[in-house]
Amino acid sequence: MENSKLQDLYKSVIEQLGENPAREGLLKTPERVAKAMKFLTNGYDQDPDAIIESAIFHEEYSEMVLVKDIEVYSMCEHHMLPFFGKAHIAYIPDGKIVGLSKIPRVVDAYSRRLQVQERLTIEIRDCIQRTLAPKGVAVVIECAHMCMQMRGVQKQNSVTTTSAFTGLFMNNDATRREFINLVQAKIH
Repeated sequence: MENSKLQDLYKSVIEQLGENPAREGLLKTPERVAKAMKFLTNGYDQDPDAIIESAIFHEEYSEMVLVKDIEVYSMCEHHMLPFFGKAHIAYIPDGKIVGLSKIPRVVDAYSRRLQVQERLTIEIRDCIQRTLAPKGVAVVIECAHMCMQMRGVQKQNSVTTTSAFTGLFMNNDATRREFINLVQAKIH
């Protein structure tokens, strides 16, 4: 949708809320909100598979690769309010590794869409599994949801944790434990 159409819609929203969009403080609000929403949902313009495929390297490394504390910012598709937190992602290579910056980029590509945390977790896992074909993938995401904190039940200290696993992370308790221990460790 064009920015001008979005701007018109936000101007209408302001009017429907009982405000005057011609008021000095609100004059540029429709334009600013339209730009913000285009940015916050720019994941629709990205191909997560292509992000991974742009930096695959052949290596015989076969131990766990973990990128943790990846910042997550997304918008709840039910209320269009933010949820945010951290993602912890690991994979066990099977002859291929990926440039480390590509993992957070995949997180952004999926999180910068209208989302639910459960689907976000699975989409990230499946993308890494599909593109790298590793021996296993582990994804844990921890987020605070403004739809629970600002409205509804108003529980300000609640955090939602989701997880998704494939391969060795699903079938091997020791591998899963190692992942959880590394995520919890403060070694940096």
